[in-house]
Amino acid sequence: MIGGRWAAKSVGALALMVLLAACGGGGPVADRTESLEGYTPEQIFERGEFELSKGRTDDGAYYFSEIERLYPYSSWAKRALIMQAFSYHKGQDYENSRAAAQRYIDFYPTDEDAAYAQYLLALSYYDQIDEVGRDQGLTFQALQSLRTVIEVYPDSEYATSAILKFDLAFDHLAAKEMEIGRYYLRRKHFAAAINRFRVVVEDFQTTTHTAEALHRLVEGYLSLGLLDEAQTAGAILGYNYQSTVWYEDSYKLLTARGLKLKSKGNNWLSQIYRQSIKGEWL
Repeated sequence: MIGGRWAAKSVGALALMVLLAACGGGGPVADRTESLEGYTPEQIFERGEFELSKGRTDDGAYYFSEIERLYPYSSWAKRALIMQAFSYHKGQDYENSRAAAQRYIDFYPTDEDAAYAQYLLALSYYDQIDEVGRDQGLTFQALQSLRTVIEVYPDSEYATSAILKFDLAFDHLAAKEMEIGRYYLRRKHFAAAINRFRVVVEDFQTTTHTAEALHRLVEGYLSLGLLDEAQTAGAILGYNYQSTVWYEDSYKLLTARGLKLKSKGNNWLSQIYRQSIKGEWL
């Protein structure tokens, strides 16, 4: 009986050597038809790490998922699940990464790696932002998930990075509004352009695009003959962004027509001027 156990261990050790063979080179291709029931979760985990080290992220995720399947209630299953999310993300399989990260959050909400799982979930949206066109759904989802990291895990090591990425994603939304606004402006669709620039001024005033948005409002309103709005946009620009080229351009446009950069009339821009510059909220 004892001999039988030792023989089984020897066979297992030999199989593990095959499983992890050629670690110094490319290594064997994962055979997903092979049963892993004879291996310990630690052995399967090591194979998953090996596949990752060779850049075979999908194979790595496969081995980690097998631990979750074969040893669902073990501590290795918990470790393997977060590694699944990481492996899929590294391989840019964002949908599966997000699914694995969400399972981790659902199963282990108080675990120390829950913050990292939430961060990976947010990254699964954030890392696709540059790939999207005018549909900003992924950007909004990235913002929501990053906000969760910031608010639920403020003391985690991922909070600072989440704040930075949140600001960049927020700036990205403003940039898309500016892009569309410029498109309309070039084609002399001034009302449509103004609506886009207004969104930037009202909803994205903390981004890097506000100064240009105000200048484009000056251009748009002047083109429509709405002089009070144009002057008020220039006044806000002069008060907050006087050192920018956008202020210089607006100044030239307005003064060339004998207009001043001052708040005039009772419009949405004059309300912003009163609130943000004069501190009048009523």
